Amino acid sequence: MIPSPRRFLFLQGPICPFFPGLALGLKARGHVVHRINVCFGDWLLWKGWFWPQKEWRAYSTKSIPAVDFDRPFSEWSDFIEDYLDRHAITDVVLLGEQRPYHRVAIAAARQRGIAVTATDFGYLRPDWIILERNGHNALSGFPRDPKAIFDLARDAPRLDESRGYIDSFRNQARWDVFFHVANASVWPFPHFQTFQLHPVVPAYLGTLWRLIRRGATKRRAEKLMASLPEDAPFYLFAMQMETDYSIRAYSPYPDMDTPLREAVRSFARHAPPDAHLAVKVHPLDPGLKAWNRRLARMARSAGVADRVHFVDALPLDALIRRAAGVVTVNSTAGIRALELATPIIALGEALYRVEGLTHEDGLDSFWKEPRQPDRVLTDAFLRAIARHLHVRGVFYGPEGLSAAVVAAVERLEAGLPDIASVMAPSPPLETRTPRQMWTIFRQDGIGRRTARTASSPADATPRADG
Repeated sequence: MIPSPRRFLFLQGPICPFFPGLALGLKARGHVVHRINVCFGDWLLWKGWFWPQKEWRAYSTKSIPAVDFDRPFSEWSDFIEDYLDRHAITDVVLLGEQRPYHRVAIAAARQRGIAVTATDFGYLRPDWIILERNGHNALSGFPRDPKAIFDLARDAPRLDESRGYIDSFRNQARWDVFFHVANASVWPFPHFQTFQLHPVVPAYLGTLWRLIRRGATKRRAEKLMASLPEDAPFYLFAMQMETDYSIRAYSPYPDMDTPLREAVRSFARHAPPDAHLAVKVHPLDPGLKAWNRRLARMARSAGVADRVHFVDALPLDALIRRAAGVVTVNSTAGIRALELATPIIALGEALYRVEGLTHEDGLDSFWKEPRQPDRVLTDAFLRAIARHLHVRGVFYGPEGLSAAVVAAVERLEAGLPDIASVMAPSPPLETRTPRQMWTIFRQDGIGRRTARTASSPADATPRADG
């Protein structure tokens, strides 16, 4: 049976041809496609100016015109409500459900019964992409109840751990720079409210400096790891980007300093006296904070300067395999720890924060008796999220992007599975009106903060919602 034609609205997405490809694929299948640009980077992306090369010409969206929203953010609520009604939109597709424009759009869509699909880099790595209803982490409809997870995994195939597609960091970096530098201009979107925290130039210069020093940094980290006693308990703290909404929206912490300080103090009081803690900085952290010095001060203050170490540029898997346990706020490194059967504690909201998967007895007890993840539940969890929340592919490599577009078009046309009914009620965000979301946006300080700053390269992170 041929699906009834639907009306898709594309808002901000990954900085690559993924959304243009989805739009073209859905249009070719008889659906109506709309696009709204809210910044200059959006405008250039939709016109294909970031990828003029021949291999990307199939993603030209000349047949799908876009509407530009270049008015003050205070008018966005009325604009998006009118647009959804006037065009009888049935589906909204976006990346970054916590971005200011998207929060308001989601609230308006939910009021009207419009399906919202959020995408991002996969919870699984390295060649998976999320397609999920409403949002990720705390907004995910995926259940946290083990029985419901087993039900979802009942007919799911075993997880394919082979690597099918290679992504392109070169494309990712180049397109990210184009997008955010374009948004530094006040023309032709003078009222754009960025979702980022840091100015673009310092962020890129900091990232570049880290990449230049990567070789020397890696050698120091290797020397440090080799010096640690092999029989001593070893724990890993996997840092995240402060600009990532996984920290800003789905954790109790205002920054990364706070959970780091909490972990170091707990480690000092409760870890075995011969234990060591390594803190791994995120690979794409812009270096605007000197984390090595900050961590050293925390460790000295807690009296464990000789047992808390800063590491950078080392492969994550090797560190996880050596660790007796992994601490993180809600990084996807936690899912990798589950795959490698390493105990994990999540300090914030996380998809994998499930009794039987993560240590739930508190951080203080984790250092001495970390709970091993249940292997049967882990297998069911991985199979369930692979089947219900992901498609296979990548954002930046041509072959993997093509595969992702084909799979995502089929998934969107068929409709994403409704699994929200098997978990707790949705957070209050989804029931608030667009005007309430605008009030919250102004009150929480994000508007004031972002009005002063330009964009930073957080969309090149493992979570692209920055």
